Amino acid sequence: MARVVAYVLITITFIVFITFSPINNHGRATPALNRRLGSKLSMPNFDPLVVKIQRVAEEKGHAGEGGDAIDLDKNSYAKEVEDAGEYLSDDGRLNITLRLLFLFPLLDKQPKDGLISFEELEAWNIDQARDRLAYMTQREIQSRDKDGDGAISFKEYFPQFSNDDIEKNEMEHGEAGWWMEQFRNADVDRNGTLDFDEFNNFLHPEDCKNEEIQKWILREKLKRMDDDLDGKLNLAEFSKYAYDSYKSYAEFESNVARVPSAPDKFFELDLNKDNFLSVEELIPMIQYLKPGELSYAKHYTSYLIQETDDDGDGYLSLDEMLNHEYTFYGTFFQDDEDYDDEFHDEL
Repeated sequence: MARVVAYVLITITFIVFITFSPINNHGRATPALNRRLGSKLSMPNFDPLVVKIQRVAEEKGHAGEGGDAIDLDKNSYAKEVEDAGEYLSDDGRLNITLRLLFLFPLLDKQPKDGLISFEELEAWNIDQARDRLAYMTQREIQSRDKDGDGAISFKEYFPQFSNDDIEKNEMEHGEAGWWMEQFRNADVDRNGTLDFDEFNNFLHPEDCKNEEIQKWILREKLKRMDDDLDGKLNLAEFSKYAYDSYKSYAEFESNVARVPSAPDKFFELDLNKDNFLSVEELIPMIQYLKPGELSYAKHYTSYLIQETDDDGDGYLSLDEMLNHEYTFYGTFFQDDEDYDDEFHDEL
């Protein structure tokens, strides 16, 4: 039997690393950000080295299913992941203290003052989120691109739809015409296929800046909140369905001194002052109504600082990060297939 690592836990196929160092949370448990926000997104990963090892584990088939342990051989990962051998013990444990000592100066950029600001940590976390999105997109292209042209056609991504289905153009939820509308939104150059950037936007619509894609998402979201079926939100509908989600995320934002009340937020969004919110007026709310990886990375930054900034100055020192090692590394991950399924199921 392969040597298993008791310090590695599995959530589907991804791994959680546990450190040499003892937990120092000043006697209190760190609440999970997902539970506090009610999010179904996977927790972000702070350390790119851990991400690389996870990906190699998946490719090598070392990721077990449903709680099985993983065989982590240091030499195996040291060969395939640069720097892995320097930070992994023989039995596969990650030396988090050493990693944080290495990562701290990489985060401390502007200014390089021995402290990590919210902006510095946010930029780092967003970079990690973008890498995760790009990785998932590239993996999908490799899986779906049957003709090898580097772009994805509608038929390549949706082989379940026949030509008759496409011609019928039925617009019910999940039908060929319904998906084709969003495919066309993503196809900015109108050549009938999606290149990497277009396909990335199609797969991760919550994280793109394509306004047509954003409006498509919001129209679908609005259907679930629009009790009187008039195609827009009144104050009662906004308060009942949208405000709580907004409030949960806004409370994590560093630039929000006080979360506005439901009426205040509603009338702030109601630009034409007609007492209704249209899809266009809801665009600033997309990060709260349908948060993606990039939005979540920003809230994860606020969460990290709230949990580890012991002196309350809004900055993180190296000592504060080392005192809360588990906050940065005690995260669980979902399988990417679950992420994709959520995208299809919820829309």
